[in-house]
Amino acid sequence: MAKKEFKKENPSKYVDHIAVDSGKVPPNALEIEEAVLGALLLEKDAIYRVFDLLQPETFYKESHQHIYQAIKDLSSENEPIDMVSVIEQLRKNKKLEEAGGDYYITQLTYRIGSIAHLEHHAKLIAEKFIQRELIRITAEIQQMAFDEATDVVELIDTSENKIYQVAEGNIKKQTTSIGSVVDEAIEQIEAASKNKDELSGIPSGFSNLDRITSGWQPSDLVILAARPSMGKTAFALNIARNVAAQYDTPIAFFSLEMSSIQLVKRMISTETEISQQHIKTGQMEDWEWQQLESRLPKLRNAPLYIDDTPGLSIFELRAKCRRLVHEKGVKMLIIDYLQLMNAAGQSSREQEVSVISRSLKAIAKELDVPVIALSQLNRSVTARQGEKRPMLSDLRESGAIEQDADIVMFIHRPEALGITEYDDGTSSIGMADIIIAKHRNGATEDVRMRFEGQYARFTDYDEGGLPDLEPEGTPGIIKGSKMNTEPATAAKEEYNPGENMGANYDFDEGAPF
Repeated sequence: MAKKEFKKENPSKYVDHIAVDSGKVPPNALEIEEAVLGALLLEKDAIYRVFDLLQPETFYKESHQHIYQAIKDLSSENEPIDMVSVIEQLRKNKKLEEAGGDYYITQLTYRIGSIAHLEHHAKLIAEKFIQRELIRITAEIQQMAFDEATDVVELIDTSENKIYQVAEGNIKKQTTSIGSVVDEAIEQIEAASKNKDELSGIPSGFSNLDRITSGWQPSDLVILAARPSMGKTAFALNIARNVAAQYDTPIAFFSLEMSSIQLVKRMISTETEISQQHIKTGQMEDWEWQQLESRLPKLRNAPLYIDDTPGLSIFELRAKCRRLVHEKGVKMLIIDYLQLMNAAGQSSREQEVSVISRSLKAIAKELDVPVIALSQLNRSVTARQGEKRPMLSDLRESGAIEQDADIVMFIHRPEALGITEYDDGTSSIGMADIIIAKHRNGATEDVRMRFEGQYARFTDYDEGGLPDLEPEGTPGIIKGSKMNTEPATAAKEEYNPGENMGANYDFDEGAPF
């Protein structure tokens, strides 16, 4: 038996089909619809009080939809709105008879009691529409669920997206006067003045970076981008560790490629100063086992939540984030990485990435938390001359990423590209530059840091200079335990950057960061 196709029908008629089957009348407020339309016909400026609340399809009765559309048409043309002009516009739209004719429209003007409650009445109409929309959507979801060929994961994505669209399309934020916003701004300024560290947001744990950003700000979308092997995941994990363990701020880390065990092993290496290779093989000296035991309690008790669900959709992410914020008090989100997410129903990858980027910004605003999303860069950066510094035009797959982001940061390590000197002749060995290429509310600067690949660790750069470090790919010195009472013996190891940091440029698109 062929399935019914309802999508081309008027939504109200679709709901009527369902109502007939269930023996129930769809939610509606016909008398209030008549009163609102009557008020709009009598009061020329009344349309502006309900314009954001009502659309033609918000009305239950089809004739009322045509009448309201005619009123909107007149408003958009800056024409006067009254009974005569609306009738004429309906005639022009060839909808006069479907709207009930002259007599019905005239009768609407007698339905009005008072215009004082116009906005309240409009909200009631909108609420009934939302109820009908939910009935329609759940019926569609049921129909898809009965189809044995339906992919369950896609069904969940589609279902959540449809419900989210109803909420986004019908729940409007109220306009506020500047006075109340000024008061709120003053409160924030006063609170910031009491912070001795001069930070208004969540500290990153890197003082030079925080000096520019003033910390991660609520509702900001921060894009952290780089080519493979530059250390995106390492830097993001360093931030997550600092926020959770150092500042005791709950944070969630979503990893779409690496497992939670892989991530935590990296964090253990960073925390304990034991090389990733030793952590990986378990072949450690006694002092390393002691260091492992002594330094982990702080990390173990940190309010850091890791989700390693592969192929996460933007709709699943939104649901998880809402739950974490409300149940765990999470104050910050990190997503690794943007291009591994999906948004069903888009015709091209560029559109899909645009939807993901826009949705991440919406999540940041809705939950009032900073969101850091990692992103890949195009190959074009590697063909550049000199230091091969990345630029905003290198952001991959969509210009929407740059547009939606409040901050765009690039990680640049010339050493990873085989470049041992900066253009000014200074050594780039063991160095990393955090390039702030876009900063909606602040300066765009470079922040130089130290990078210790064997520990996947970034640290603040002392302007006085760095200790001598050997280039990547050469044997490195592993630090002895600070617990030792005697000078530590220099334990050497063969350090392979390809194993520890994914530093294999042939392995490009699938590189973990």
